[in-house]
Amino acid sequence: MQTTGNTLLITGGGSGIGRELAKAFLALGNEVIIAGRRESLLKQVTEATPGLRHVVLDISDPADTRRVAEQLIATYPKLNAVIHCAGIMRGESLRAGPTELEATVNTNLLGPMRLDGWLLPHFLEQPHAAIITVSSGLAFLPLALTPSYCATKAAVHSYSQSLRYQLKGTGVKVHELAPPYVQTELMGERQAHDPHAMPLKDFIDEVMGILQHSPDADEILVERVKPLRFAEANGGYEAFFQSFNDQMAAARAGE
Repeated sequence: MQTTGNTLLITGGGSGIGRELAKAFLALGNEVIIAGRRESLLKQVTEATPGLRHVVLDISDPADTRRVAEQLIATYPKLNAVIHCAGIMRGESLRAGPTELEATVNTNLLGPMRLDGWLLPHFLEQPHAAIITVSSGLAFLPLALTPSYCATKAAVHSYSQSLRYQLKGTGVKVHELAPPYVQTELMGERQAHDPHAMPLKDFIDEVMGILQHSPDADEILVERVKPLRFAEANGGYEAFFQSFNDQMAAARAGE
């Protein structure tokens, strides 16, 4: 992906990784539009960061996704990139019976797929374009406490591979960003201050460095996520999975 000269949409841009990526791309001279459900939060971000634009989008709603995609194409005819940062991560007890899956699946998986569907015909007409999907290190070694989240992120990885293959030979590049455990509020305020999580600024700096130095990279992997990403390839997967989940379960039990 080219890191300059883009008109870029970032979903989930009101907080966390999406917000900080928006600031980083804006600083490089890109036109950046952040999207999210809460207009009040989006306004706070754009007012604090002159130059950012925003649009209200419920990525889990198919009709709203189509409406906003059409609106953006009409308003920003040079729109040529999207980063799918909107996401939901919830703890679930599968023993307790059916869980509320719809919001997680719609936001993390179906929403980005639908939005790509509406944006792609326009992207294919641009001189260069990019789609950055956002999976997770947990797509490759799941955290059993959050099964639906991990399942959607594994599906995002699979979808990214298929999308990339279908777009071979076009001007649209497909990159997959797989974050590790980062200091955001994805699972609440505690995560934003957890010393075991990667500081958000460090994550953004490393991601932007990868994008600038390896613009053709299929996967955007900071060093901290690589043990999860390559857990199976490195051998000892079952033992790693067991110890990783035992440690996480013990940590939660002690809270």
